[in-house]
Amino acid sequence: MATDTLKSTTGASGASAVRRLLLDNGALTALIALVIAMSALSGDFLTTDNLLNIGVQAAVTAILAFGVTFVIVSAGIDLSVGSVAALSATVLAWMATSQGVPVWIAVILAIATGIACGLVNGVLISYGKLPPFIATLAMLSVGRGLSLVISQGSPIAFPSSVSHLGDTLGGWLPVPVLVMVVMGLITALILGRTYIGRSMYAIGGNEEAARLSGLRVKKQKLAIYALSGLFAAAAGIVLASRLSSAQPQAAQGYELDAIAAVVIGGASLAGGTGKASGTLIGALILAVLRNGLNLLSVSAFWQQVVIGVVIALAVLLDTLRRKAGATPVAAGAGAPGGRGKQAATYIIAAVVAAAIVGAMSFLHNGSSSSATKKVGLSLSTLNNPFFVQIKSGAQQEAKKLGVDLTVTDAQNDASQQANQLQNFTSSGLGSIIVNPVDSDAAGPAVRSANKAGIPVVGVDRGVNKADTAALVASDNIAGGKLGAKAMAEKLGGKGKIVILQGLAGTSASRERGAGFAEGLKAYPGIEVVARQPADFDRTKGLDVMTNLLQAHPDIQGVFAENDEMALGAVKALGSKAGTSVSVIGFDGEPDGLKAVKDGTMYASVAQQPKELGRIAVENALNAAEGKKVEKTVMVPVKVVTKENVAGFGG
Repeated sequence: MATDTLKSTTGASGASAVRRLLLDNGALTALIALVIAMSALSGDFLTTDNLLNIGVQAAVTAILAFGVTFVIVSAGIDLSVGSVAALSATVLAWMATSQGVPVWIAVILAIATGIACGLVNGVLISYGKLPPFIATLAMLSVGRGLSLVISQGSPIAFPSSVSHLGDTLGGWLPVPVLVMVVMGLITALILGRTYIGRSMYAIGGNEEAARLSGLRVKKQKLAIYALSGLFAAAAGIVLASRLSSAQPQAAQGYELDAIAAVVIGGASLAGGTGKASGTLIGALILAVLRNGLNLLSVSAFWQQVVIGVVIALAVLLDTLRRKAGATPVAAGAGAPGGRGKQAATYIIAAVVAAAIVGAMSFLHNGSSSSATKKVGLSLSTLNNPFFVQIKSGAQQEAKKLGVDLTVTDAQNDASQQANQLQNFTSSGLGSIIVNPVDSDAAGPAVRSANKAGIPVVGVDRGVNKADTAALVASDNIAGGKLGAKAMAEKLGGKGKIVILQGLAGTSASRERGAGFAEGLKAYPGIEVVARQPADFDRTKGLDVMTNLLQAHPDIQGVFAENDEMALGAVKALGSKAGTSVSVIGFDGEPDGLKAVKDGTMYASVAQQPKELGRIAVENALNAAEGKKVEKTVMVPVKVVTKENVAGFGG
């Protein structure tokens, strides 16, 4: 009996120890569970190339999150890091190229820009008494605006000497991963070994008590937000290096990913807890999740749902951990031997991960052998009917040809698209179709596919500085010229017009605008009284057009660089649309063609998006099978008016 009781007690104690280990390391547990799940579901997940891709894709978020960790530990928040990252990269590129400043000075100025933005946040919060949410939200807008002002809305080529930060060492080890590790070690050192690190925990735990104990809280907050700005600048430089260009719209929404990574890693938004290793694990969880969902061909729309649910579950696990009395996640605050215990935990996790890698690699051995008829399609956005129609045409052709087509949505984020293209490359697809967010930014990822021997087909937009087997596109510049001619003929060669521009920095907006401007040169009687971006969005088109009408109520024409903005303008114009004001859109999407038929829009420079998707899949399959394909396949555009809309097939 005594023996039985002893065994029972020991077993219970062991179970309790395991439970406590899991609760104390909730984020690490979640990461291991995700790796196991993705490994079991996809044979392409545990390849060396894909694991390195995950590291690269986590790097920018992790570096941003390390800076945000300082802020959250001190019970603050920083919503500006994405914009500060874009601004810092833009300053570097602009100074080094347009201004001829030596690259090393441009790098210093970029870092100084990030620190300056952080100091402004700190001053507003510490001395201006603004809530951190409001102060950093203001900086989010200011930083993004300055980035657009400096770049004039267009990407700026990054200096080649700095672009090496996006390369690999020895042909296999990505430099962004090394930068991430270094920044993580610096974060851990600051949090655990410095006076300012201890001050962060004190301020986050109880700011008033910290002040009464002699801490100069205001000055400490200045330093904390300056550190956040510095890390944001470093992340921006790494991101721009990966894309070989500074994108003024880069890193949009990254501040939310950074905050999520910190919270998933065990920090509390109430302050007082958090550590660098937890933040790194949080960033890796987000990267593994996105990578795995891409490999599993999960719908781009469902991916957003899944990521949101996983974030909520991770935070819920942390809540349960705290309720169960697990060890707080505060650096440098543990009992003696705590660091050794933590190191042992990570060693055990590494052993478990290695065992999983071996087992799953054996399980999926040879699973990707027949990849010829597997094709990936990366679209710039699916929040626009034009690209939804490209997807529809591609899927119909893929079904007809027996092709396994995976579609991803870059959400107009060049960095996210680069990640998706890397995922396609590492999963060994037969070919890849890309509709670039930006032609320059897609170049490095497409070059990686070139090195892997995977043919790439561009659709709607080309890819610069990379080899594509074919380009299936309509001529945006020619379409812009046709739009100018149609507007001039409708107005009799004279009148006042406004232009609604697309998303700043995108090649489609630049090309359509350039074509329209070139076409208008033949009609000096037409005056462009205003140009404003409405980001290819119908709601923004409505708002921008409403505002422009206040200053220019006597206009006779509107040219919008896509039908969505044109439809927003029609709504703003009301009864004027189609009577005293002629509206011309671009794309020939169904709602736009209906408006043309109804007479509220005069015309649409119509492409044939379903045909673009169909031809792209056909060429991608031919390229994968080694068949000859035409280097350029131009799908005609035409001006569709009320007279010929009935006969246009779309």
